[in-house]
Order: sequence, then structure tokens, then C-alpha cells
Amino acid sequence: MSNSKTGNIVDWLLLKRVVSFAKPYRTYFFIATISAVILSFLGPLRPMLINYAVDNYIIISDYKGLLNITVLLFVLLLLEGFVQFFYIYLSSWIGQHVIQDLRAKIFKHILSLKMRYFDNTPIGTLVTRSISDVETISDIFSQGLLVIIAEILKLIVVIGMMLYTDVKLTFITMLTIPLLLFATSWFKRNIKASFQDVREQVSRLNTFVQEHLVGMQIVQIFTREKVEYEKFKKINLAHQDAHLRSIFYYAVFFPIVEVLSATSIALVVWHGGQSILEGQDVTIGELIAFILFIHMMFRPIRQLADRFNILQMGIVGSERVFRVLDTDEKIDTKGSLQTSIEGNVLFDNVDFAYKNNEWVLKGFSCSVKAGKMLALVGSTGSGKTTIINLLSRFYETRKGNITIDDINIQDFDLEFLRENIALVQQEVFLFSDTILNNITLFDNNIDERKVIEAAKIIGAHDFIQRLPNSYHYIVGERGLTLSSGERQLIAFLRVYVRNPKILILDEATSSVDTETEYLLQKALDNLLENRTTIVIAHRLSTIVHADKILYLEDGQVLEEGTHDELMRKNLKYAKMYKIQQKEISKK
Repeated sequence: MSNSKTGNIVDWLLLKRVVSFAKPYRTYFFIATISAVILSFLGPLRPMLINYAVDNYIIISDYKGLLNITVLLFVLLLLEGFVQFFYIYLSSWIGQHVIQDLRAKIFKHILSLKMRYFDNTPIGTLVTRSISDVETISDIFSQGLLVIIAEILKLIVVIGMMLYTDVKLTFITMLTIPLLLFATSWFKRNIKASFQDVREQVSRLNTFVQEHLVGMQIVQIFTREKVEYEKFKKINLAHQDAHLRSIFYYAVFFPIVEVLSATSIALVVWHGGQSILEGQDVTIGELIAFILFIHMMFRPIRQLADRFNILQMGIVGSERVFRVLDTDEKIDTKGSLQTSIEGNVLFDNVDFAYKNNEWVLKGFSCSVKAGKMLALVGSTGSGKTTIINLLSRFYETRKGNITIDDINIQDFDLEFLRENIALVQQEVFLFSDTILNNITLFDNNIDERKVIEAAKIIGAHDFIQRLPNSYHYIVGERGLTLSSGERQLIAFLRVYVRNPKILILDEATSSVDTETEYLLQKALDNLLENRTTIVIAHRLSTIVHADKILYLEDGQVLEEGTHDELMRKNLKYAKMYKIQQKEISKK
């Protein structure tokens, strides 16, 4: 249950789930916890020793005793520093290992999600969940949970030693505690809401920046720089205001703690000093010890408020991370069949909708024999891309079946299925890496020699050789240092080196120049051999030799046949083809 809904300081169910990630490191967690316990006792021992030293060695001038207790205090400080090193290092070490495991888990989970999830989730939000939200979970261990344990224990020990030293002075010290508890409650309640707002604004900011950096070309082409800058300023201002609210609560709370701490010291000095002057049972050593105890008591209380907020930030971050991990949008991978694929594809009465009942395909049926070419044409929104998305299992059908060699595609092992289906899209995505790695995609079964041989056949070898470092040339982000035609050639190389049984071309040659299109057409002659091919094309001249052409409209097949057959029918396909031929002849 969400912490924001329950109103509790800490959502213990979420905290328990976070701590479960520390199980592989339980030994280190145990050592860190023991270190925290030891520290809670070592610190409060100093005022006790100082009390003893003042009353027994300073007032009565015992130099040897003073030297001995000074050495003991020095040893105690060294021991405290040594233990504190283990505590700080191990708590941070655990936090970093936990977020490493958690970040790996969330990224692996994201890789397994359906495309439908990415359609509805901004990429910037996922970046925030995977990076900054996960980072806050580290603070649960390094600055939150273990620190809270240590400070609570120290507070208990300090109060216990104060009671042991002088009950009346302890009571006087506690007079300001109700006000401190009220201030702490106000601080935690408001800072929690503030932190939740901060995380929300960080997510909005990341989403906006990521989206606009990717779409920078559109922003500049349509001269929207000023408009987008004003939008950014508003989001940035909201982000600033969220942080300033949290700073305000800190700025109010910490001075209150200092004032109350000083008030407690003043009360103790007033009463203790009066008792000493009147010759009552309060000693100078006890008065000095109580001043030190008050510092030690108020510091944990202030620290607890601060650490509970850090813990709360970690809980808020973990809630967002677990929301992604708990997303039930995984691709069904129950199929395990791995058998030789010939490439006979059949769509049998398939219905599909991206949203509710807004059907993109309605009773769609078609078939293509192994080694043959099927071409899909039609206006935008007719369902062409959806067909290939369903075949690759990026989405699942609502009704009907899709089979390859009379086997339902859901019965195949998903990785095996996709290894046998290659997709070349109009917009080729390249990673900011070498040409070689963009072709092999780090597949150890594909070596550089094989890539070079394929490049020569495809016709990409010459242009790659001209690049600095050749196949080891690092392309820019998304491959923008290469032309669209060069990116398409690399996409063809990706396909060729994997030798899939089914090839899908989604407008693969529509954005290339004439020379590059000639190279791609030459490469296609090799690619299409003994391979089932499904082509989506707006340029109908590229599919005149297809074995079957489907003309789609509103998710249904209006026309079916070869190019010659459809031209003889003289319907919508023929009209589209004639219009395109006229446009070509005018150029």
C-alpha cells in the first residue's frame, strides 16, 4: 500500500521489500548493524569519563589519574573512529550493491515488457525510475535505516546515562522535549509531501528534456525554440519550487532544534549551578557531563528527523521503482518450440486493437508461401505495420491465429522466433558505438571477417572503408553522423549476417537516394533468395514483382493478387500506381 495513502511515516511493507534485496549481503549488513550498536555506546561514554575526571582528578589535582583517563579517552576516540569507518563504509557498500542489483533487475524487466507498455509510458519516466529513483534507495542503507538504528540506540543510552547520573537534571533537560516532538512531527509531515513533489517534478523534467533532445530537429525546423523554452521554464520553475519548499522546512526546523537545545542547556546550567553554589548533591563534573549529554541527545533527535526524511525519499523512490517491476505487461514466453522453419506464414481471421475496441485489423486473413514475397500497400492507418508487429510478437492478437509452418507463433520459443524473423525499418536506429558492433549487436557468433564478406556482397564495404577506422568507426548518437542511405545499408547488413527465414521490409528503401537504392536493390536479390519476404511499400514500383499484393483499408483486405492482376481490375491499387507513375514522369 502506498505510504502517501496510509499517512504513516514509513511504509513498512515497502521497506521490508527493499531490505530483502540486502539478503545476499546479510553478513555485511550484520557487521554494519553491530558497528551501529557499538557506536551508540562509545559516544555517550565520553561525558561519563569527563564527569569522573573533573570530580576525581581535576578538582583534587590528581595529575596521574588525569593522565590515565586522558589516555583512556584518546583510546576511546580511536576505537570510535575505527568502528565508525566500518559502519560508514559497509552501509554505503551495501547500498551501492543493492541498487546495482535492483537497477539490473528493473532494466531486465523493462526489456521483457510488451510494446504496448512503451506506447503508454514516457521514456523519460522510465529513465528516472531506472537511474535517479533507484539511487535514492541506496540512501536507505547508507544514510537512512542503519543511521536511524544507531541514533535511536544512542538516544536510549544517553537518556539512560543521564538518569543514572542525576534524575532531577534529566527531568529538567526533558522539559523542552514536548515542543521538540511537536516540531519534529510537523517537519516530517510536511517534508514527506515535499519530497514526493520533488520526485514527481524530477520525473517531469527528465521526460521533457529527453523528449525534446530526441526531437530537437523538429523543434528547430518549425522554429519552436522560444515556445519550448517557455514550457521548459515552467517545468523547471515547478522543480525549483518543490526543492525550495523542502529547504524552507529544513530552514525552520533546524533553528528550532538549536533554540530548544540551548534552552535545555540554559535550564540545566541555571539549576545545576544554583545547586553547586548552595552545596547540594550536584557536582561540577555532572554539570559538564549534562551539557555534553544534551548535545548528544538533541543531535540524534535532529538526525532522526533528517534520516527519516532520507528514508522517506528512498521509500518514495522504491515505490516508483516497484511500480515498474510489478507491471504485469510481460510478453508471454511460455512457448518453447525450436524447430526448423521453412517460412510459410498464415494470418487466420485476425482481429487487433491498440486501445479497447478501436479495431486496427478486422478479420484479417492472408498467407504467403515459403520463399515468396508478399507486399502490403494502402493508406496510412490501414494496418500494414500492425501486421508485421503481430508477426514479430511485439503485440498479441485479440482474436484469430498467426501460424508459421502450421505452428502457432505463440508455441515457438520467443527468442528463437525472432532470430528467424528480421525487420528492416524506414528509420534505422543505430547505437553510439562502432559500425561493427551496430551490425553484430555484440553477437559472438558473428565475427568481423563474416561482416566484411557480407558487406562486400551487400555493397556497403566501400563506404565503410572510407570512414575513419573503417568498421571500428564510432557513429554518433542514433547514427546521425551517417546518411539515411548508409544507415539503411547497415540495417541490411544486420539482416544478412543473421540469415533469417522471414524478412520484413517496412518502407526500407523509401528514404534513400537513387544510387543507394540501386545498391539496396542489388543486395535484395541476395537477401530474397530462399526467404519469405513481407514488404510494406508506398513506392509501388518496388513491388511490381511481388508474388502477392494486398491492398488494405481500415484493417481489411480490399484487393488481392499480383501486380498485373490488380492492374487489370483497375480499382484502388491501379489508381494509386498510375498516380505515382505520373508523378515520376513529371520529375
